[in-house]
Amino acid sequence: MSILVLAAHPDDEVLGCGGTIARRVEEGEQVHIAILGEGITSRCNEREEADQQLVDALEETSREVAELLGAKEVYSHDFPDNRFDTVPLLDVVKTIEDLIDEIQPEIVYTQHGGDLNIDHNIVYRATLTATRPMTDCPVRKVYAYEVASSTEWAFQEFSPPFRPNTFIEIEDTLEQKVEAMQMYETEARPYPHPRSAQSLRAIAQNWGRTAGLQAAEAFELVRSVAPA
Repeated sequence: MSILVLAAHPDDEVLGCGGTIARRVEEGEQVHIAILGEGITSRCNEREEADQQLVDALEETSREVAELLGAKEVYSHDFPDNRFDTVPLLDVVKTIEDLIDEIQPEIVYTQHGGDLNIDHNIVYRATLTATRPMTDCPVRKVYAYEVASSTEWAFQEFSPPFRPNTFIEIEDTLEQKVEAMQMYETEARPYPHPRSAQSLRAIAQNWGRTAGLQAAEAFELVRSVAPA
């Protein structure tokens, strides 16, 4: 089975489903990761002021992270960090459609649509457009994942709120997820920040308790279409 993980920024793929990626790979699935934005230039007042070396370094880290998790391929794009709303939505949709045409995934994991981060919201909407259930679409299931420090910090004030209904056990791959996040040195934070190692373990344990597991990642099943 081919799986596509869509992420607005480098580190979203780890925060949302790093443990699931590693588990799916161990189960013999082919996991592809697509990171649509460069993920760092919003820290400058103007995008042009950003140090290109930092952008390149973050992209290289995303490749090292994908290798650690066992992903088959990582696709990097350069939509502007925290400025996806300055780009025509169609451009994001077309990018995802091209990825689906190339990879032919049966399952897509994408950002949640009610996050605090505007880029996440746009990726969610673009995903739903790109995976609309037409006869030639290979995608059978679409899941939305949470991102620590973005999903919960919306405090369910934005629609739709995150309502997980699918839980994947990651007890055996949780430490891979934590290690992968620590590789993103510019993105990881010390406790009590949600992107700290301690917080990531606590989040996984909390969802695990919710589902009767030791550790889990939570997803909202957006759509499931059984084959004819």
